[in-house]
Amino acid sequence: MSRPSGRRYVTLVVHTDGALATRSLRLPLWLLRAGLIGAAALGVLLVLALITYLPIASAAARVPGLVRQVEQLEQENSKIVQLVAALDSAERRYERIRGMLGADIVPDPVSLGSTLPVAPAIRAVAGPAAPALENGPSLPTHWPLDEAGYVTRGQAAAGAPGNTGGEAHPGLDIAVAIGTLVRASGGGTVLEAGSDQEYGTYVLIQHPDQVQSMYGHLSRLTVRPGTPVNAGDVIGLSGNSGRSSAPHLHFELRRDGRPVNPRDILKEQS
Repeated sequence: MSRPSGRRYVTLVVHTDGALATRSLRLPLWLLRAGLIGAAALGVLLVLALITYLPIASAAARVPGLVRQVEQLEQENSKIVQLVAALDSAERRYERIRGMLGADIVPDPVSLGSTLPVAPAIRAVAGPAAPALENGPSLPTHWPLDEAGYVTRGQAAAGAPGNTGGEAHPGLDIAVAIGTLVRASGGGTVLEAGSDQEYGTYVLIQHPDQVQSMYGHLSRLTVRPGTPVNAGDVIGLSGNSGRSSAPHLHFELRRDGRPVNPRDILKEQS
């Protein structure tokens, strides 16, 4: 380093490997300092640019993925809206059916696995002119309801043809709304009125000639054991008690303790 004429210089000696001659480069000190300062400033600018650019580039790289996620969420939301609409429609239909039958008709999960045979629904229609009701003891020859109802299951012996479940069913199952008036099919004396695991709340009436009528799955009793009843007297309200998966009346007739087909005795048959 030398200082001719009061100026300071820097001499750079460049020697190429294998060459005999060398080259010298003489620069003013201020120029070298300015170059170093410029290089440092440029480096700082590059670092700041990288610090600023990298988050932006990272965010920009995530944009396509976010767009796809938004599109997927919109599709899923559309499906959810459709499912909610379908559920609302199903609930409205369920409420209409429930209003028609008067109770919850969704079967218990235990009953879904049952193998009990179910006969096809039969519309029970009263005769053109109901006979006059008798006073005093009489055979059960009258329909036990004011309305026709639906006979959802008939009498079936164990193992009978068409009885796929194999279990005997001694009477008629008549689908009606809970709270429907249940009337004595004939005159007699209430032999039993209470609760049973199979038939739920029930009434058993003793008629002449060793004939009995039984009314099961009631929701309420209006008679008690020993009560005398005439044909047509209200003995209870229909329900869904006992071994039952939907509101209905189980109507059963017995002679000498053995079940008989109610259709063979009833005057008001379907």
